[in-house]
Amino acid sequence: MTKAIVVRKTGGPGVMKWETVDVGKPKKGELRIRQTAVGLNFFDIYIRSGLYPSKPPLILGGEGAGVVTAVGAGVKGFRVGDHVAYAGAQGSYAEERLIPASAVVKVPKGISDRQAAAMMLKGMTACMLLREVYKVKKGDTIVIHAAAGGVGSIMTQWARHLGATVIGTVGSNAKAKLAKRNGCHHVLVLGKQGIAKRVRKITKGKGVPVVYDSIGKNTWRDSIDCLQPHGLLVNFGNASGPMPPVDPMILMNNGSLYVTRPTLRDYSSTPATRNALARQLFSVVKSGKVKIRIDQTYPLKDAAKAHRDLAARKTTGSTVLLP
Repeated sequence: MTKAIVVRKTGGPGVMKWETVDVGKPKKGELRIRQTAVGLNFFDIYIRSGLYPSKPPLILGGEGAGVVTAVGAGVKGFRVGDHVAYAGAQGSYAEERLIPASAVVKVPKGISDRQAAAMMLKGMTACMLLREVYKVKKGDTIVIHAAAGGVGSIMTQWARHLGATVIGTVGSNAKAKLAKRNGCHHVLVLGKQGIAKRVRKITKGKGVPVVYDSIGKNTWRDSIDCLQPHGLLVNFGNASGPMPPVDPMILMNNGSLYVTRPTLRDYSSTPATRNALARQLFSVVKSGKVKIRIDQTYPLKDAAKAHRDLAARKTTGSTVLLP
């Protein structure tokens, strides 16, 4: 028996309960892992609140790292004692869990379990956004909303390493300092400046080829107005609420624009694509070009407090829950 955060109905943070659960032995193709660190993500809030459809009862969380304690039949390439990590496999808010072997990757030497748990979902998302959805290249000027957050802080460092000029937006002056430290060339505080107007000024009226927007409702229109003709709005989060339906005429009238809503699930749907993203992430982190900042840790049993703080934007960088 082990402990886990269980949600039996969707709603506010109070629906999360610290309960005893029976993990059992791994079935064919599965691993049992003892979790040493669990990542916290806005996606968890979307599932808990019911914004993204789910079927309770369920164990929250899709990102974690730990040690293999048992190997199911037919599993190759893993053995007891291996340190592994994963992103996208629901059920991480637990001391121990079962997981398909196809969903995990080995954590290489030089990467700690806490680092892995803090960066797998956010880092692989950053890799997907910067290297697959739109291939950022040297000389690009791009906009990254929430540049002091978990995904934003990784994207900012990585984009700068790729040679891009990074315009980051943040929610406060304190976060502006963090974004600048992460490598933003320009930092704009939401609510205090006309974002699109400032972006146009920085780009000498040209606009940018891509805007990465994880805020949604409160920023989508500014994001549209920042784009140059044929530009791409990448919406990958709803921190302020879901982005409303977009009238295609807005896209036409603003320069034949594009909008996409990518998911890591679709860009890492096979072990090969998942491992390819993970290799790029581990490589750039081990090189020192991208540093994983763990700014907060919480005991796993206090996940409700962590959710409240994340929703209130009291957190910066990455947050790790400790079983």
